Amino acid sequence: MDTQEDFGLLEDDKVKVGFLSAKKLPLVIHAIDESVSLNDWFLINEDLLKELRDQYGAILFRGFNIDTASKFEDFVTLSSSSPMDNYLERQLKRDRVEGNVFTSTAHPKEGEIFLHNEQSFNLVFPRNIYFNSHTVAQKGGCTPLADTRKIFAKIPAEIKERFMAEGYLYQRNFMEYVYVEWQWAFQTENKKEVEEYCGEHEIDFQWGDEKSHIKLNTKQIRPVVAIHPNTKEPCWCNHFLPFNVYTLESQMQTMIMQSFSENEYPYHTFYGDGTHVDPDVVALIQQIYLDEQVTFDWHKGDVLMVDNLSVAHGRQSFEGERLVLTALSEPCDWRNLEVGTAG
Repeated sequence: MDTQEDFGLLEDDKVKVGFLSAKKLPLVIHAIDESVSLNDWFLINEDLLKELRDQYGAILFRGFNIDTASKFEDFVTLSSSSPMDNYLERQLKRDRVEGNVFTSTAHPKEGEIFLHNEQSFNLVFPRNIYFNSHTVAQKGGCTPLADTRKIFAKIPAEIKERFMAEGYLYQRNFMEYVYVEWQWAFQTENKKEVEEYCGEHEIDFQWGDEKSHIKLNTKQIRPVVAIHPNTKEPCWCNHFLPFNVYTLESQMQTMIMQSFSENEYPYHTFYGDGTHVDPDVVALIQQIYLDEQVTFDWHKGDVLMVDNLSVAHGRQSFEGERLVLTALSEPCDWRNLEVGTAG
């Protein structure tokens, strides 16, 4: 770990500070020994640490022995003004472990989860996401990261301009026994409650009739670029790629394309005007994400604090058992964020 830079942290004789990657993501703060209290040390350096998170996008705290859900929740509560304890429009299932702490994902271990900004398809989504490693996979299971400010800079202007002018359209088709059902996504059996939620969150909806295999169709247009409120840097912050069928692993992609028409896919993304995005455009943006991707191996007790605007995260496939907990904080509303616009 490179520790050559002076970060100006107080009581820095208790920690080593540096990076695991030449891309300087994440910043790593490593306790000299487990007697160092993460909560106490954070409070001493709170203002500077938040500045460093703004600068680098993610901070990995290592060696502080955060080995229980309650310790993890205590740190999230301490370091965040407003933890998020609930959310709707759910995708993959998560289990609540304790308080505001959840399992990170129930996605099968054989599968990959592409880089994304947590819940950025929601009108209200978390500014920050935290991870805490409890059981390290025998092989794989990394949580890759990518700087969305660098991704924004690399996307060709003509692609960027259209998306910034129109946003992107995200469509879901809820069916029985396919992916997740609408009752799980919206955490209710009451259609009226779903309709009220959609109305409040700028989601168009249409219920299917009794004979239709599509029980509910939803459509929402969301921005692709958020201007970071502290640094004023443009961040390519969206779910266009992870929800686009061309980003799925080949076997799943083939199955969906053979089973449904494009407008019937369980989920898919389009240009904001609803037109099809060429697979070559999808592939180009995918490659930019992958070029910016960095990975690191989890250690038991690690805590990763991520700025959900400036850094995307994913999950690699793994072997053996793996348990990474997660918590969300500081809800932000797209309606209150400055967004990138064309021109």
